[in-house]
Amino acid sequence: MSIVPKEAIEVIAQSIGVTNLAADVLPALASDVEYRVREIMQEAIKCMRHSKRTSLTADDVEGALKLRNVEPIYGFASGDPLRFRRAAGHKDLFYIEEKDVEFKDVIEAPLPKHPLDTAIVAHCLAIEGVQPAIPENVPMEELAEPYDHKKTDYKDDGVLVDIKLPVKLVLSRELQLYFDNIRELTVNKSDSIIFKEALMSLATDLGLHPLVPYFTYFIADEVTQNLNDFPLLFALMRLAWSLLQNPHLHIEPYLHQLMPSVITCLVAKRLGNKYPDNHWELRDFTANLVALICKRFGHAYHNLRPRVIRTLLHAFLDPTNTLSQHYGAIQGLAALGPTVVSQLFPFQASN
Repeated sequence: MSIVPKEAIEVIAQSIGVTNLAADVLPALASDVEYRVREIMQEAIKCMRHSKRTSLTADDVEGALKLRNVEPIYGFASGDPLRFRRAAGHKDLFYIEEKDVEFKDVIEAPLPKHPLDTAIVAHCLAIEGVQPAIPENVPMEELAEPYDHKKTDYKDDGVLVDIKLPVKLVLSRELQLYFDNIRELTVNKSDSIIFKEALMSLATDLGLHPLVPYFTYFIADEVTQNLNDFPLLFALMRLAWSLLQNPHLHIEPYLHQLMPSVITCLVAKRLGNKYPDNHWELRDFTANLVALICKRFGHAYHNLRPRVIRTLLHAFLDPTNTLSQHYGAIQGLAALGPTVVSQLFPFQASN
C-alpha cells in the first residue's frame, strides 16, 4: 500500500491534461512515485551527512537530483509559510492555498540578489615569463587604462554595483598550438613515434578539458568525410581512446557527438579503399572502444548500453549487410561481455 494516495495521482494527471487514466493504473503510478521520492530522499540524507549537518536543506535535495542525473528544480524560495487546505470531497487530499498577486506589484518589486556559489579555478599567471592570453589574466594595457565604457554602475538598494560585460571565452595560444599539432599529427603522421607520444600526452595531461569539444568535432568531421582513408580512421579511433583514458576530462556532454563516429568505424560497409587495409583490426579496436565507453558511462546514462546493443543487433540481423558489417557487430557485442552474448543468443553446445 503506497503512502501516496491514488487520488493525488489522479488530480496531478488532470492538472497536466491527462484525463483518461484507468483506475488500475493509479495504484501502480502511486507506488512508483513513492519509490522515486524515497530514492531521492535517501540520496539527500547522504549529502546531508557528508556535509556534517543534521538538518536537511534544499541544496541536499538538489545534490541528490544531480547524482541521479535528474534535472534540478528551478525556482525561488518564499519566506511565507505554506498554507494547506483540504480538497472538497477528498478526505486525505490537500492543496496549497495560493493568494492572488497583483501583476503591478510583481513588476515593481525589487529583484533579489543572486547568490554566488563558492568555486576555485586554477590558471597560469605566466609560462616561462610570458602571460597567457586567457580571460582570467587581464592584459597590462587594460590595467594601465581602465575602460569605463565597458562597465556600468548603478545603485541597488543604495549599494554601488559594478557590472562588467561578459568576456568571450577563447582558447589560449598554447592550447591552440597544442590542438593544431595534434590535428596535424593525426592527419599526416599517424605512424610516427611522436604521434604515440602525443596520444600519451592526451591520456595523462591536465588542463586539456577546453579542447574536448574541439577534438570530438574533429573526430566526427574527419570520420564523416574520410571513410576511404584507413590510416586516418585508425588514428582517429586511437585519439578517441586516449581522450577516454584521461581521468581529468569531462567527456559526458560530448558523447552524443562521439558515439556515431565510433559506431561507424565498427559497422560501416567499407573502411578504407585499398586491398592491404586491415579493416578487421580497426573493427576489433573500435569494439573495445565501444565497450570502454559503455563501461565508463553506462552507470550515468542508463540507456547508453541498451541503445548500443540494439544498434549492433540490428546490424547483425540485417541480411542485406555485408560480411564485414556482421563481423563488426559480432565483435562489438562480444566486447560488451559474455552476459550480453548469452542473453541475445541463448544456445547450448551439444556433443
